[in-house]
Amino acid sequence: MTGFNLPEVIFGTSGLGNLYVALEDSVKLAIVEESIASSAKPVVFDTAGKYGAGLSLECLGKCLKQSGVAPKDVLISNKLGWLRTELKTEEPTFEPGVWKGLKYDAVQNISYEGILQCYKQGNQLLNGYSASLVSVHDPDEYLLAAADDDDRAKRYLDILDAYRALADLKQKGEVKAIGVGAKDWKVIQKITKDVELDWVMIANSMTIHSHPPELIRFMEELEARGITIINSAVFNAGFLTGGDFYNYRPIDLKTDEGKGLIAWRDCFNAICNNFGIKPAVACVQFALSAPGVTSIALNTTDPARVKQNVAMAATVIPMEFWRKLSAEGLISVDYLPLIINRSYKQKHYLHS
Repeated sequence: MTGFNLPEVIFGTSGLGNLYVALEDSVKLAIVEESIASSAKPVVFDTAGKYGAGLSLECLGKCLKQSGVAPKDVLISNKLGWLRTELKTEEPTFEPGVWKGLKYDAVQNISYEGILQCYKQGNQLLNGYSASLVSVHDPDEYLLAAADDDDRAKRYLDILDAYRALADLKQKGEVKAIGVGAKDWKVIQKITKDVELDWVMIANSMTIHSHPPELIRFMEELEARGITIINSAVFNAGFLTGGDFYNYRPIDLKTDEGKGLIAWRDCFNAICNNFGIKPAVACVQFALSAPGVTSIALNTTDPARVKQNVAMAATVIPMEFWRKLSAEGLISVDYLPLIINRSYKQKHYLHS
């Protein structure tokens, strides 16, 4: 990307959209104000029409205005592809059980005109602010919903049409950079072969628990091409720090998968405790060590945690900790050189 730099920590806003819990407006305002106070300008927020069916966008715009933040002092990323609609059921139809207290529903709207509708609605909800970074959100889910191979091929053309729309916005100077946000990194890989992107946001895929070697190679390719990488959902949707959901799905302790996840976390927590390292800090440092990652998106529902989130990115963890994780089979031994490189860069920065 050109014209600006992203900080190591950008502020996710799914909490403003009532992810898992419906926050009071005063708490949301405090979260935004703490984010502003904890960052150099422009402050970077990541949001999406999917977050609370537009509630995140609405609350972010409202809180920024209440805080007196000038539009030039904030950089907003809006992941497009979900459009706010009327709520006709008891709870929203997308991601049931995840979003709380919503008054609207949301539907995927991926096409040339559809993505422009999402962009226009997003800016309206931001109420005086606008998104400078835009992307297609959850193209992997859009493809997964295909009825057959022909439908999947048609849906992929819809995605390419959506990117034509984003490219037009960029050419007109309405946005600064275009990217993609998805949980399935292989769909990101496919899109980068057909679309010229400035940045990608990889969610749930590159974490201390899950870091497949083929993903690492892909990230190295992106780095070589100069495509910025934002790592997101680095706690596997809260699971790694004690939550009951893994990648936004409840853990079923009756299954071998569920039992395996809990066993991994118990071992991870024990090692963290032995070294006096908070699990969240280990997750953040691991996420930042990945090739090409310039930033991570961190979300919180607690205003007091905002500064802690920023501080986690600057924490240096001893190599003995990573070696122990590797020895216990929690991370790959092949990954250690990347962590060593991150540790070296940190120490050089701190003492330069």
